This record gives sequence, structure tokens and C-alpha cells, in this order.
Amino acid sequence: MGRTKTELIADLLRKRTDGLTIQEIATALGISRNTVAVALAELKGAGRVRIREIGMAKLHYWGGAE
Repeated sequence: MGRTKTELIADLLRKRTDGLTIQEIATALGISRNTVAVALAELKGAGRVRIREIGMAKLHYWGGAE
């Protein structure tokens, strides 16, 4: 069984500690921005992702328990 997109996004954020935009995550994983946004909302709701706004951009960081 394959890994879920949410798991793939979580793994990417753990590795890329400099923060990523939705577009950067979508490009890195080859999935749509909408799919990334839905998965990030799920992770944020679970308290696993932090978001930092810089101008119009939002950087997403892993901030959850392992």
C-alpha cells in the first residue's frame, strides 16, 4: 500500500526546514496545489504544521510531534 499525500507532504516538510509554499510542495511532489492545500489544512488542524506569512506568501513548516 502506498503512502498518502498527507504523509508525503509531512515527510517533505520534515526534510525542508526552511519552509515551503503550497506551490513549492506541489511542484516537488507532482500533485495539485488544491490537494496540497487540503492536506496542509488537515495537518494544521492536527497541530503538526506551522504557517509563517511573509508578504503575500505563506511558508509552511513542520511543527508537530513525531
